[in-house]
Amino acid sequence: MAMVNKDVSYKLVKSLVRRANAVTTVKSNQAQRTAFNAATTNNFPQAPQPAAITETIANNDGDKIFDFEDTKALFSSVSTGKLLHSAATLNVAAMEPMVDLSLWVMNSRLMDVGLFRNVVLATIKHTAYDHFVAGADTVETGQTVRRLWESGLRGIVDYGLEHANDNESCDKATQQLIKTAESTQSLPPSSVSFVAVKITAVCPVYLLRRVSDLLRWEYKNSSCKLPWKQQTLPIFSESSPFYHTLQQPAPLTAEEERDLELAYQRLQNICDKSFEGNVPVVIDAEDTSIQPAIDYMTYWASFKYNKSPKPMVYGTVQAYLKDAGERLVLAKKAADKSGLPVGFKLVRGAYMSSESALAHSLGVESPIHNTTNDTHNCYNGCAAFMLDEVSNRSGGLILATHNLDSAKLAAQKARGYGITKDSQKLEFASLYGMSEAMTFGLRNAGFGVSKYLPFGPVDQVMPYLLRRAEENKGLLSSSNLDRQLMMKEIKRRMKAYMSKA
Repeated sequence: MAMVNKDVSYKLVKSLVRRANAVTTVKSNQAQRTAFNAATTNNFPQAPQPAAITETIANNDGDKIFDFEDTKALFSSVSTGKLLHSAATLNVAAMEPMVDLSLWVMNSRLMDVGLFRNVVLATIKHTAYDHFVAGADTVETGQTVRRLWESGLRGIVDYGLEHANDNESCDKATQQLIKTAESTQSLPPSSVSFVAVKITAVCPVYLLRRVSDLLRWEYKNSSCKLPWKQQTLPIFSESSPFYHTLQQPAPLTAEEERDLELAYQRLQNICDKSFEGNVPVVIDAEDTSIQPAIDYMTYWASFKYNKSPKPMVYGTVQAYLKDAGERLVLAKKAADKSGLPVGFKLVRGAYMSSESALAHSLGVESPIHNTTNDTHNCYNGCAAFMLDEVSNRSGGLILATHNLDSAKLAAQKARGYGITKDSQKLEFASLYGMSEAMTFGLRNAGFGVSKYLPFGPVDQVMPYLLRRAEENKGLLSSSNLDRQLMMKEIKRRMKAYMSKA
């Protein structure tokens, strides 16, 4: 498959965000943003449709990435017991009525009844929890990391706390994250690819909303000056959603500024501990109401720590957002201008229902792409752009995906650039317990592959499991590749065993 050159890939991304090109009048305080846009707005073609991408890949045997015929080689590192447990769990998870019933039970008042709760949690512990969660603590998670490492994979360790709402809970969460980062030093070198950090665990959510409001207002109003603002990269584009902030917010109080300083310090302490073991940090994304503050803190940490060609702090871009491609280009070009190596994790997104519902309730356009194909195009375009960028200069990319077509396209493009496991430019990633065939296929093709490893006690990780179930029930029911290949390998092993008996 012919590789797409840099000019075409710039065009590919910008075609996804062409609405911003129609803006002809920009306020004086937006001159720098206009300069970034001008560098990437020249006659960009349409992004390829996913169907066309799949057909091109399927017809090109010379660039074949996956071999799903040989299940023995594919699942060579998986024990028969683990294979049976995974196949059973995925088959149950693929039944949407079963998932809906489980969600109803977990959110019902029945969970307030002690005996009932204990039975439910015990059932979950031995089914979904064991399949999708790496362990209850750093010790069990370390054992999971070692098993992955022995099978040619790496781990992204993720302490499973959702949100913290005050300084006391943020301090407790920070200590757990520091302990998580510290635990990587006792594991085989390079077996942990990243420590995942949620800014909502180190900064109270209310403060993230306040900071996001002020950043949005500053972008739209040249007279607004934020005295607490540190060096950052572009956070918004002209097509970003601004309906969260309909009137001028009050300035941060002295107490809020002190709380923001505490959040900086917490993030710095986590980074310092992680970097002692040479393990980078990846900062997760949240919904658009607080994402500007998260991007701001991510870029603040990037300026502080990304000193070598290999970034140590990665941010997250959600490709289901209409402004994702433009924000990625703006941030990358600004970073290049500053001589700053940057790393991005690219995901599709996790808040589709809530984002669309809020926009609908306010009578405004949804920030989410109108069609699934638009999201696929945005993801593939952003991936192509970043692969072009990191192919011959500093920077890094994590492609977090369960989409086989996106993985094929990116892997072929990376192979054309000579980007392999050893280059440390690209890491494929997927959730622990999902997309196993794709995971092992990418590993066998010579790429760096990580599994996202949430961990924590059953009751604490429950919000994560509920969200994963809600987000992925459609994916699990419609994508049966893992289940088919697992069953094929189980039958092959049974047949081989019987022939020896």
